[in-house]
Amino acid sequence: MSFDGLNQVIQEKWGFPVLRPLQAQAMRAVLDGRDSLVVMPTGGGKSLCYQAPAVYRGETTVVASPLISLMKDQVDGLRACGVAAASLDSSQTSEERSGYEMDLRQGALNLLFVSPERLVNPSFQGLLHKINVRTFAIDEAHCISHWGHDFRPEYRQLKKLKERFPEASFHAYTATATERVREDIIAQLGLRDPEILVGNFDRPNLTYRVLPKQDQMRQVQEVIDRHRNEAGIIYCIRRRDVDDLTEALKQLGHNVRPYHAGMDAAERRAAQEAFTQETCDLVVATVAFGMGIDRSNVRFVLHVGMPKSIEHYQQESGRAGRDGLEAECVLLHSGRDYVTWEFILNKSVEEARSKAAEMRHTAEQVDSEEEADDLRRRADEVEPHPDFLPGAIKHLKQIANYCAGGVCRHRALVEYFGQKFEEGNCAACDLCLGDVEMVPDAVVLAQKILSCVARVKEGYGVGHVAAVLRGQSDERIVRLKHDQLTTFGLLRECSLVDIRHYIRQLLGQGLLLQVGDEYPVLKLNEASWAVMKKQRGVRLVKPAKQRKEQGPARSKADDISWEGVDRDLFDALRGLRRELAETRQVPPYQVFSDATLRELARVRPSSLEAMRLIYGVGDVKLRDFGPRFQDLITEQCQARRLSRDNATGPKLAEKPRSTTPKAVNERGNSYEWFRAAEGIDDVMKRTGWSRSKIVGLLAEYIADEKPPSIAAWVSNATVRAVKAAAAKVGTDRLKPLYLHLGELV
Repeated sequence: MSFDGLNQVIQEKWGFPVLRPLQAQAMRAVLDGRDSLVVMPTGGGKSLCYQAPAVYRGETTVVASPLISLMKDQVDGLRACGVAAASLDSSQTSEERSGYEMDLRQGALNLLFVSPERLVNPSFQGLLHKINVRTFAIDEAHCISHWGHDFRPEYRQLKKLKERFPEASFHAYTATATERVREDIIAQLGLRDPEILVGNFDRPNLTYRVLPKQDQMRQVQEVIDRHRNEAGIIYCIRRRDVDDLTEALKQLGHNVRPYHAGMDAAERRAAQEAFTQETCDLVVATVAFGMGIDRSNVRFVLHVGMPKSIEHYQQESGRAGRDGLEAECVLLHSGRDYVTWEFILNKSVEEARSKAAEMRHTAEQVDSEEEADDLRRRADEVEPHPDFLPGAIKHLKQIANYCAGGVCRHRALVEYFGQKFEEGNCAACDLCLGDVEMVPDAVVLAQKILSCVARVKEGYGVGHVAAVLRGQSDERIVRLKHDQLTTFGLLRECSLVDIRHYIRQLLGQGLLLQVGDEYPVLKLNEASWAVMKKQRGVRLVKPAKQRKEQGPARSKADDISWEGVDRDLFDALRGLRRELAETRQVPPYQVFSDATLRELARVRPSSLEAMRLIYGVGDVKLRDFGPRFQDLITEQCQARRLSRDNATGPKLAEKPRSTTPKAVNERGNSYEWFRAAEGIDDVMKRTGWSRSKIVGLLAEYIADEKPPSIAAWVSNATVRAVKAAAAKVGTDRLKPLYLHLGELV
């Protein structure tokens, strides 16, 4: 099968002229019938990897999906693009399910979404056998792993599917998975020699900020104020925190919905629909909210408490900016967050063990051996793995270190997942933007704090130690005679908030311990004594004075994404999008994404033919929505005398070249090979680098040195075709060139 034909399908149905990194390899694995595991960050385009090949081949791909809402969003989005898709789930009537099963038998569906439970049902498998299903996709595949952050026992049964369909290929997709989780996914699904594709975990369009929790309502309001009339998710640790914060925000006049597992199903569904339909832009939720949310234009994610792992944070914060446009991720944390999570984890393990024991006890009482075996199996699935709690505590420590660390936030996240981050300055986090600065003489400051912990006999918590260092003569300190300690008032020049923040940073870096549940106290460890003996360095950060007065710095992505966009036209297009979405009863982003609307408001095409050149405008959407949008653009441009058919703006994906010693060395070596006319395959064999990396270096070489010929890498026929197309449609945008070339180059 021709990959050119696949590209044409993607262009016609989805309006994408080019694929994102790794998508081509992932689709090739599907077309070749080879098992695969694909790890791409949220918004990286995983779904297209199994959707496009299914449409191209004209066969049915069956997709295992964990939530009804997630299935519905996918099906609605595919139908909006003219793709035959359906789901089978418990919310449907028997007549609806029978109709979709008939479509399945008749080969009328490209994609069928079902739950893992339905997929392992013997009678349903019999139906799939009759139509000879050759491809299965497992969405949210981390749910199958005990080491994953959203383990679901029902996913464990999917291994049986591989045994029942040995000739079919299986493809697992997830947005976040460490190497250990990846290995577990492969083992649990029984994948055979899979193609393993791991994308870049960096999200350059996201700006990360990590702040100590001080005045929570003020801090929450500041974030909301920066994103007026934009969508945002606020995550809390506990249900009661969700309810309290929701009520407080309502009192301030915000249109906000709560979401947590303690609400009944109808309330949760109403909150989710209000958010996806854009009748509500603000949701306060626990981690129960998220996996089924496919709204692409979330402009901020705010955590008012520390998540329970870096995997969770990467997944939750990754729900911002899925459309590739700028978004902000703010994390407020305190020392109590660690203690709270530790308590929740211990309690959940105790409850799970108790439930498993009860199931096993019941199994001994029933008469049916089949029922007893089923109970024992379910008990095994419920029983926590012996390493679960130690692993969860380790994850807590890792996210605490992230919160307290003085390292670029993008670098910390990327390197956690085992990848290298070679940018010197990400220009998209509080540290690199100058929102915070390094504390001078951090070792001396840390020694004063640690000495105070020692002087109070390691028997008091953060608040008491901070008060002693601040020199506060309250009744308790005087009664304990701690006002007579040599460390009393050593940090009188610092505020209590700052001292608490420094203590938490020491905790996060493992230079101090916090022990106990209800009333945790500070304890010294070997690292503490190494600091006091000047045998170990310390990094401490504090808010930059200038930023306190001016507010957070803007990232480069903020400025680039709005360049050339007429904001009034963008708002008008959003209004039309909402109207069309309401008529069709689909989420607005399934009409057009914010990225497409901004491009329309920037380019302002003068015809439907010109609109077809906009990223995200496929044939079906052009037919269904193009005339209405074209009329609105014409009306606005005539009324306000706006220019038409403008050049597109710069892309967020464009990043400055890395200037690290390694990157400079690689660039220099590659230039030497290119000067010697070595081909891309030759350089791949020489270095082991990926094709995409070498192509990127080749593009830099051609731009820098402008060689007289590029025949070593591009055929003369292709060069002539591209030049001829460029002469006719220009070179401002890639999509017009791609379409003019027949979508083949």
